[in-house]
Amino acid sequence: MTAHQFVKHQRWERPATIGFLGATKHSAWGEFIAPFEQQLRKQGWISGHNLEIDYRWADGQTDRFEKIAKDFVDHGVDVIVTAGTSAVAAAKKATKTIPIVFAAAGDPVRTGLVRSLAHPGGNVTGLSNGQTDLAGKRLALLRQAVPGLKKLGIIGNRASANVRLEMDALQKVARKLKLDMITRDIRREPQIAAAIKGMKGKVDALYVCTDPFVTHHQIGINTLAAGAGLPAMQAFRHHIEAGGLISYGPDFRDLFGDAAGIVDRILRGTKPADIAVKQAKKCELVVNLHTAKALGLRLPKRLRRRAKVVR
Repeated sequence: MTAHQFVKHQRWERPATIGFLGATKHSAWGEFIAPFEQQLRKQGWISGHNLEIDYRWADGQTDRFEKIAKDFVDHGVDVIVTAGTSAVAAAKKATKTIPIVFAAAGDPVRTGLVRSLAHPGGNVTGLSNGQTDLAGKRLALLRQAVPGLKKLGIIGNRASANVRLEMDALQKVARKLKLDMITRDIRREPQIAAAIKGMKGKVDALYVCTDPFVTHHQIGINTLAAGAGLPAMQAFRHHIEAGGLISYGPDFRDLFGDAAGIVDRILRGTKPADIAVKQAKKCELVVNLHTAKALGLRLPKRLRRRAKVVR
């Protein structure tokens, strides 16, 4: 039976099963599900017909990643889909045989998720969002948004290998620019408020290194940054739609749509080891003018002209 026939006649077979490990919460990632399922439908995979998707949400709690991944393994799903370095690492720890597709990971080679981008090896493949590589570009854009930036606050969850790499890259760039830095590690919710409030009046702007923990608490982070009068650079559009000021990175809706294409190839028989890790197609600059106004910040025209605007 050909792959096309397999999909066409799947109702006579056991439905394919996807274990979807949502590293944050549905309200934060819900908008990514639609492009993911839409792309699967285009490839002939219909939820409730020849496909079953088991959605589980970890609410940004790293210790829940392994439990959810183990449950998927115990239930014998055909593919595990997730995003975020820590979540992918937990799934990889749970199984060496079930294919794992990551919709986004910051530096999948240096964090040990895959052997190389061209030849990932093993049972893991997906899409790189280039998070570590974009640290310098994001800082350059933040300096445009905040003229006269001299002191930079940096926060992130250093329990994440990807965040550690991003912080290290960012600090190297900041030192070359002779910026003073205050860096705070945030791993638990109470540390977020303490870190941001403690930077009020001490730094000119904030750089937020993202991971599932940060995404889970993105509204609180945005509220605290605004309350402290701190313009903040974040990684992705969904952080700005939740009230942040400025971001630069790929759109996760595109990444999850592309991840569905990889899932399709795997369900049709291609091994993850033979599917090269894809780089995000494009990055977008996004600004929230409402947040800028609340901060009393007038963004330069050249920045506004380049950006997709959230009002």
